Amino acid sequence: ENFKPAQVLDSLKVPDNHLAINRKLHFSIAKDDDNVHFEIDSLTGDLYLSKELDYETDSHFLLQVIMKDYNNPPQNSTVFLSIDVEDKNDHSPYFQDDFVVIGIEENVPLGTLVYTFDAKDGDGSFLNSKIEYSLEVSNMSENPFLIHPLYGSLTTASPLDREMTRSMILTVFAEDQAVNLTERRLDSLAVKIVILDINDNSPSFMSCPLSYVVEDVEVGFLVHHIIAKDPDEGRNGQVTYHIVSGNENKAFVLDKITGLLTTAQLLDHEVQERYSLTVMALDDGSPALSATQVLTIIVLDVNDETPVFLKQLYETAVHENRDPGEFVIKVEAVDRDAGLNSLLQYEILPGAGYEKFKINSDSGELVTAASLDRETQEVFRIKGSPSRSSTAQLYLTVLDENDHSPLFAKTQYQISVTEDLEEGSAVLELSASDEDDGLNGEVMYSLIDDTYGAFAIDSVTGSIVTTKALDRETKSQYTFRAVASDCSTHFPRSTTVSVVVHIDDVNDNDPVFLQSPIRAFVPAETAVNETVATVRAEDVDLGSNGAIVFNLMVAETVFEIDVKTGDIILREPLSSKDFSTQLLVTASDQGISPRTATAVVIIFTEEQEEAISFSHSLYEASVPENSAAGGH
Repeated sequence: ENFKPAQVLDSLKVPDNHLAINRKLHFSIAKDDDNVHFEIDSLTGDLYLSKELDYETDSHFLLQVIMKDYNNPPQNSTVFLSIDVEDKNDHSPYFQDDFVVIGIEENVPLGTLVYTFDAKDGDGSFLNSKIEYSLEVSNMSENPFLIHPLYGSLTTASPLDREMTRSMILTVFAEDQAVNLTERRLDSLAVKIVILDINDNSPSFMSCPLSYVVEDVEVGFLVHHIIAKDPDEGRNGQVTYHIVSGNENKAFVLDKITGLLTTAQLLDHEVQERYSLTVMALDDGSPALSATQVLTIIVLDVNDETPVFLKQLYETAVHENRDPGEFVIKVEAVDRDAGLNSLLQYEILPGAGYEKFKINSDSGELVTAASLDRETQEVFRIKGSPSRSSTAQLYLTVLDENDHSPLFAKTQYQISVTEDLEEGSAVLELSASDEDDGLNGEVMYSLIDDTYGAFAIDSVTGSIVTTKALDRETKSQYTFRAVASDCSTHFPRSTTVSVVVHIDDVNDNDPVFLQSPIRAFVPAETAVNETVATVRAEDVDLGSNGAIVFNLMVAETVFEIDVKTGDIILREPLSSKDFSTQLLVTASDQGISPRTATAVVIIFTEEQEEAISFSHSLYEASVPENSAAGGH
């Protein structure tokens, strides 16, 4: 393909049997064929290249050459010329990128695929376009990567460690495989490999595990600077500091960011002369890695020559109601001095309630000087002192004994409730108090008398509720006792109170006639204004709910009824000796919503006495269920 134009490629020869003297031949290329790249000398038959060839564009040409014989008689001949273009290695391999940055984690296993390079070559033949890859690493004694020469796949060949090498520059070469070594072409690509960090390193302590501090330093004094390093990157290498153990009394504070350890309270060599703190350095990776160190802090003594109580605050408890002389506690102080100066004398400093106690000046034993009552004073704060020196506080709690019974606010409770209360309604809230403490002062409630199943009490709240419907007409008053008991496990105490519940009436009963129907014989000559019959009715309700008035359901001119007594009075003379009639009488109570009953009064004369008979031999009627008593 690198053949230069204007050079003779070939010359068409006429066979010997076609040669003749003075024979004129003319050579040409058929117009249909590609005559852009080739030309032929029409007289000599020499074939020339007229345009540069490109194997990658056209690798083969087929030309039809026509030979014309102009002698007499003229003759034409055609020959086909096949031309193969041989590839020349005129293209270099090339990468599509100018620069590649690749990130890979440092913990990947050997043989991990990192990247696959894909170089191109424009040559057409196999070897000229076949690419082989190679790798070069600068400034490293060992290459941790391999590249497959044919596939261009870059893999890890040795372990990676970001803490040793954060990144590296590789040069990847792509070279074709032309037969002639001197004609081979290549291209290169710069590749930056960035080793990504993983949390594979624990912090390591750089600071000394021993520190000294004198006991009289102020709170906030810098005791030690804890330093730990973590070679990981970013959060994986960010270290925070923590005290794991040894600081239960909160004597020190550790800044988790800076690692500065300071005092959080005053130190005392006589109380504790050495601290062993287990300190942890923790990175911020996921998962987090840590390291621990035991830091020993020695508290150096100063010559303060002051007696010191073993505790700055003593706490104890003593039972109430005990005889004087009851042992309370023994306080103790020490003095580093020797001889007489180390002999201590104890005393109680004046204060509230101090007269109820006394202390042995030599031994420090504290006893009661009087009987104590928790309900009067539960807590005593007493200051004791070795003579002419330091002080300590005693926080003393008087322990409760069950010496108080629960107390109700009243000695008797009287309440009134209406009889129409629903079941479960609260009628009274009892409350009792107990001055004792704990279970001794916790109150539970109960009922001890028969309430006929009408009432119950909530054992915790003291609420008395109804357990069934009430009926004043059955029982109008309940009297029972309620008990408040404390919850002491030893000899519980209780108090009883009387409860009287009055049941108030509601209009829940109809009047009831004592007789119905009523038959009354009236002589025909009975005088006007005479009482001919009397109806009687009762209502078990109280007051106006049980007060009855009578009326005639149908107005009468012959008879009228006394609304209070029920007397039926004749107001007109009877019209005949065979007179008879029926009166419908109503009895109504006087409640807010009155209730009514009805009765029949049959009045007849002497002549009608024997003639009374039913008008029908059979009476039929329908009555709805749940009909009120006395309904017509």
